[in-house]
Amino acid sequence: MDVMMLDALRQVSLFAQLTDEQFQWLSEHGHELWLAPGEYIALEGQPIENFYVLIKGEIEFRKQVGNVERHIMSFGPGTYTGHELILLDVPHYLVNVRAVKPTYMLKWDTDTFWKMLTTCPAITRDLLIITAQRVQMLESMSQHHQKLIALGTLAAGLAHELNNPATAVVRGAKHLHTIFQQLPYLGLKLNHRQMTKEQLLFLDNLLHTVIAHAETPCHLEDLLAQSDREQEVTTWLDSYNVPDGWKIASSLVRGGLDIQCLDTIVEQLPPESLAEVLAWLESTLTGIELLDEIDQSSGRISELVKAIKEYSYMDQAPMQEVDIHQGLESTLTILGHKLKGGITLTRNYDQTLPLVSVYGSELNQVWTNMIDNAIDAMNGQGQIMIRTARENNCVLVEIANNGPAIPPEIQERIFEPFFTTKGVGQGTGLGLVISYRIVEKHKGEIRLFSEPGNTRFQVVLPISLVETTSEYHECQFIPFENTAMQFIHN
Repeated sequence: MDVMMLDALRQVSLFAQLTDEQFQWLSEHGHELWLAPGEYIALEGQPIENFYVLIKGEIEFRKQVGNVERHIMSFGPGTYTGHELILLDVPHYLVNVRAVKPTYMLKWDTDTFWKMLTTCPAITRDLLIITAQRVQMLESMSQHHQKLIALGTLAAGLAHELNNPATAVVRGAKHLHTIFQQLPYLGLKLNHRQMTKEQLLFLDNLLHTVIAHAETPCHLEDLLAQSDREQEVTTWLDSYNVPDGWKIASSLVRGGLDIQCLDTIVEQLPPESLAEVLAWLESTLTGIELLDEIDQSSGRISELVKAIKEYSYMDQAPMQEVDIHQGLESTLTILGHKLKGGITLTRNYDQTLPLVSVYGSELNQVWTNMIDNAIDAMNGQGQIMIRTARENNCVLVEIANNGPAIPPEIQERIFEPFFTTKGVGQGTGLGLVISYRIVEKHKGEIRLFSEPGNTRFQVVLPISLVETTSEYHECQFIPFENTAMQFIHN
């Protein structure tokens, strides 16, 4: 392990919650970079290859405007860059990046960066939050602003979704560290009791029984009764002078131990070993519960990272044959935090649809804009329906909501650049015009129909773009009057 790199990593606040093993992984997979003042690490138009962390010195972003290279922004020690463009799946740098002072940096290539998100989940939320904060600054730097806007929604959603599992992993790892220190000590204390063969067999059967019970899902009635059992067990533990009985009662009850089982333990084992046996059982059960929690939380993080990659079609050609439903589902995963609460989602997918030749990551921006707009339109309460169908050589995707209608005078302007009905700072007026241009690029069409309780956007796309010029006229667009949707009003 490079000691200098390891010391440098520990200086970065982004990595503050990492374990020694995670620091070692970062050190083994990273590379050092020393820059002289004026030396460039990236030029506008070059492929995105690395994620950088600045340890010492200063770097600046510069943009070529005409014949002049203008300063955009600067970064000092402890900051990081490159992750924004990797998450966006932007193919090349949008600015020039150079050192202002003698600079020491660490870097990881793009493949390692994606592995880093799973290996070190505690950093993922901070990376996404920083990315969201930089979206507005980056908009003016490139014609790729539509991807940056979509990333703002993506980053906010994923930061929200990642918060709980990432926190659970960090908390569980710390608690497990304590548990694993306690268990050998408790085992040694029990060993000093010099139990008989029968007592050891009883103890072994007891451990397997409580573990099996703890792994059995609890039904609602069990959860409602658990509080009463915990109180009974706490009282029993107090009567036997078990130290801090109230702290271990909950775990013992989850392991299926009631006062009858505890009486059996007293009958079968030496009375003086009671506190040690119960502490050993409680620590074991807690450790297993923590491992299950870490497993579930890390699994959720992996699912979200997979959703990002599917959403951006990373490592795939710009145009490919895609499953429309996979793109819709990846988008719904990313927007999942906004679909909770009072919003009901209904899917009506035609599972016989063929793969469609599209620019996958661009098309997902259309679904993001339209679903996000539908959510905002209902103010947290209502129903969204997503429907897919086939019409000759085209596929249709319909996204509908039962919120307020879009007034007729606004409908005429809905696809105008920078026109928005949202408040200041809440909308850019670019989402729908970007969606329109992306669909137009695919030789498709967007249609809008809106009345109170029934607003629908239809996107119609040719199945193949290979012969769109000759085949496009064969797409038969569905009249709105033939696709009326019935919403249930609460």
